Amino acid sequence: MMAGSPASLSGQDVGSFAYLTIKDRIPQILTKAIDTLHRHKNEFFEKHGEKGTEAEKKAISLLSKLRNELQTDKPIIPFVEKFVDTDIWNQYLDYQQSLINENDGKPRWFYSPWLFVECYMYRRIHEAIIQSPPIDDFDVFKELKEKNFFESQESLVALCTHLQELRTTIEDLDENQLKDEFFKLLQISLWGNKCDLSLSGGETSSQRTNIINSVEELKPFILVNDMEHLWSLLNNCKKTREKASVTRVDVVLDNSGFELVTDLVLADFLLCSQLATEIHFYGKTIPWFVSDTTVHDFNWLIEQMKGSNHKWMSKCGADWENSIKMGRWVYHDHIFWTLPHEFCVMSQVAPDLYAELQKAHLILFKGDLNYRKLTGDRKWACTIPFHQALRGFHPAPLCSVRTLKAEVQVGLQPGQAEQLAASEPNWMTTGKYGIFQFDGPL
Repeated sequence: MMAGSPASLSGQDVGSFAYLTIKDRIPQILTKAIDTLHRHKNEFFEKHGEKGTEAEKKAISLLSKLRNELQTDKPIIPFVEKFVDTDIWNQYLDYQQSLINENDGKPRWFYSPWLFVECYMYRRIHEAIIQSPPIDDFDVFKELKEKNFFESQESLVALCTHLQELRTTIEDLDENQLKDEFFKLLQISLWGNKCDLSLSGGETSSQRTNIINSVEELKPFILVNDMEHLWSLLNNCKKTREKASVTRVDVVLDNSGFELVTDLVLADFLLCSQLATEIHFYGKTIPWFVSDTTVHDFNWLIEQMKGSNHKWMSKCGADWENSIKMGRWVYHDHIFWTLPHEFCVMSQVAPDLYAELQKAHLILFKGDLNYRKLTGDRKWACTIPFHQALRGFHPAPLCSVRTLKAEVQVGLQPGQAEQLAASEPNWMTTGKYGIFQFDGPL
């Protein structure tokens, strides 16, 4: 921990959101994962015979053991199955152990940093699956992610229709109209972040209403609104860009399904408005926090859009596939996103990724987990400046685009948090409020 940094949020604060997550939500997610494996046992048998049945039993047994460890607050154990990140994880476990004086010197679920144990739990789910060949590529969250996409169809149609209408008129828009559209699609991408399956414990969280109609009425719920900074930065890039030069926006993705479509719609707009010439996306290498985007989810969603019987949805899918083929959209995988580390150590732990992010003119960090890693998931005072809470993580101008679902928020005005708490004690964790929080030269 850096000198002067506050303590990490953890489950030892009884009644806190971290405590309730470890006590209730995480076991619920594990139970759903076990149930999913069980429901697929016939499929595993048809595909792999007896080996498939044995693998399903093994995976369920490993996940049941994990659930028991968690519920009885057993010591956190090292990883045994060799994977690309196993050594880094086990080194991190050693580091956590070195910080502990009590509890027989072993990290435990309720006493260790919440960010660490929550990431550890998802990594253990992955270990249970890779220890169970031939079903070692099974994504226990896949069904939930796909369900979120299919249940959000009405809103997706409205969004794709809006985008296609916009594309036909974009050259006729003056600067103010373009800015208004940019703000609208940014806000749609923000509220798309409400569709988070790890918050709901895997219960459905699809977007059933037309989100475009809600943008204006949701504006008062944006607690930090730095959209003007984003506009100034990208508009200046556009105005000063030489013919062959690039304006690159990087998007560190959060949830697949509906939220991912809102991100891709924004990315499409950035290209056709020439506010950017290249978009780079970053997803997770393994299934993560129930609904986080993997490369499979990214490609699957574009295929679904392309194959839709709604003309504007299929047009979006075809356009997006073309953007990938042409190299205007680039998708990146990196194991760092599924490590427990805070982003302030990225330059040491993953210097290649940090160097890649430095090439961006702007980085958008979607969602709550990214915010927790940006700020270290610590007990910051709400008025501490965002720049300070980043503790040296400044690869390029960046902006957090999140709805609040964890008890960490910095950069608020004096009195703002107290005012919110007086009327809504759980304002930090319901997903009702959002932020566009920018850090970079103004």
